Amino acid sequence: MVDQADLDAVAQQLGREPRGVLEIAYRCPNGEPAVVKTSPRLPDGTPFPTLYYLTHPVLTAAASRLESSGLMREMTDRLAQDPDLAAAYLRAHESFLAERDAIEPLGTTFTGGGMPDRVKCLHVVMAHSLAKGPGVNPFGDEALALLAAEPAMAGILDSAVWR
Repeated sequence: MVDQADLDAVAQQLGREPRGVLEIAYRCPNGEPAVVKTSPRLPDGTPFPTLYYLTHPVLTAAASRLESSGLMREMTDRLAQDPDLAAAYLRAHESFLAERDAIEPLGTTFTGGGMPDRVKCLHVVMAHSLAKGPGVNPFGDEALALLAAEPAMAGILDSAVWR
């Protein structure tokens, strides 16, 4: 169960009521919710394959900034050149899919973020890394490491973890 105070905080972060929240999957060191784990199917029955959803406005803005810098294209290019990286990203995809399907199978292998063939959404891969911790999603980890040293991330990311 997610308590009402957390749902209210997430609603304020998103500017709308959150839907299908199962739990707060990551909290900032200061205690604020930053990532929610959502049901694979929203309350109205709509499939929602994006299991982890970034909610903290500073993190979402930072993810958007990294996306606009061309980082996703560079990451995707590296998948074709580095078989170890591609294998790690495939494992992240498989882990994400298995966790989501354990809640409710949607009959799709779409996991969000472009996994496992490309990097399409840093918001998703960063949320996945924050929820599961370092070592699960290599591109989420990489993006968070790029951000961890930024002053705006103080109190949001533990720079000792994400470096």
